[in-house]
Amino acid sequence: MKVSNRVAEMQFSPIRRFNTFAFEAEAEGKTVYRLNIGQPDIETPSVFKEAIDNFDNKVIAYAESGGVIELIDAMIDYMSKMHNMHYERKNILITNGGSEAIISTFTAILNPGDEVLMAEPFYTNYSTFCNQVSGKIVPLTTSAEDGFDWAKRDLIEAAITEKTKAICSISPGNPTGRVLSKEDMKLIADIAIKHDLWIISDEVYREFVYDGAEAGSFGQLKEIEDRVILIDSVSKRFSACGARIGAIISKNEEFMEAILKLAQGRLCVATLEQVGAAALYRLDKSYYDEVRTEYENRRDAAYEELSKIPGIVCQKPAGAFYMTAKLPVNDIEDFLMFLLKEFDDNGETVMFAPAAGFYATEGLGADELRIAYVLTPDKMRRACELIKLGLEAYKKK
Repeated sequence: MKVSNRVAEMQFSPIRRFNTFAFEAEAEGKTVYRLNIGQPDIETPSVFKEAIDNFDNKVIAYAESGGVIELIDAMIDYMSKMHNMHYERKNILITNGGSEAIISTFTAILNPGDEVLMAEPFYTNYSTFCNQVSGKIVPLTTSAEDGFDWAKRDLIEAAITEKTKAICSISPGNPTGRVLSKEDMKLIADIAIKHDLWIISDEVYREFVYDGAEAGSFGQLKEIEDRVILIDSVSKRFSACGARIGAIISKNEEFMEAILKLAQGRLCVATLEQVGAAALYRLDKSYYDEVRTEYENRRDAAYEELSKIPGIVCQKPAGAFYMTAKLPVNDIEDFLMFLLKEFDDNGETVMFAPAAGFYATEGLGADELRIAYVLTPDKMRRACELIKLGLEAYKKK
């Protein structure tokens, strides 16, 4: 007996697959600074737990398949007040994290063999999710040298075929921190209209835009509101990754009806987590300002320290909490194994995510790493110093 070809062709997560070696290093007494996964250490706002504690229904019953109305209404208010985007209840469906939102979106719009354009490097699970429905990610290759810019008409249109169904955007981006400007979005919108394509806009890092800039959204462009699908989540915005609350937001009624069919098939999202999430979306604007400042400080500390590495190619990311950089090594995975198995400085070492797993094009990213700046500024500075010290020791070896 064999597993399906679909599953056999999937890769393991480049973010998690080196965890075993980190555990072994820790068992040997080393401190490992974990920059490989986007798990914030900022406390989840207390209103989440308080709302659940105040839940006094005698039975934890099934929620509606589309989501708890209290949560949907809180999201409507948040989108309006924070981003001047106006939605109705029928435009929002709650999912089991952003992951289910992506899988359901691909299921609803793709037939086997259909293609989705996406700038690489990209969040690796998009390949997994697209493969689950027998679709195909067509990569738009970018480079560290130009800041992973992909909003280029020639680049996008050259990749469009008769099988292309959608352009997918992650902005602010994972793993690069790239943020689309409003001009970028208008260009992509124009291409989508011209070629009759969906736009899937993953905006789970929407609040994390730095240096005084504001995050734009494809949801703010009225001329494409019938073809835009927004992916949302509480995971990163509210440091609530384990709550597994996401959402699909769209004004295309036919698409939302299709999504509801899928939602009814999986019954519902966890009731209590939705109650807690509703309280998160009611937080005051000051919460976002404080968290944004903290991540900006972490970014600055990491970038300043990484910039001291001779030969590095790295531009300061404009958003999210990730940074992808090119190092003067041939095999970044071998370097990571050296850090975890052979290197330490005063009993400390560091781990990151090799960037090759974020590329769809084979052979790319072999000399690149992705870090998540999810630790305090002092810890980020030390972790990036360890990358520099480790690289010096690795080259001597």
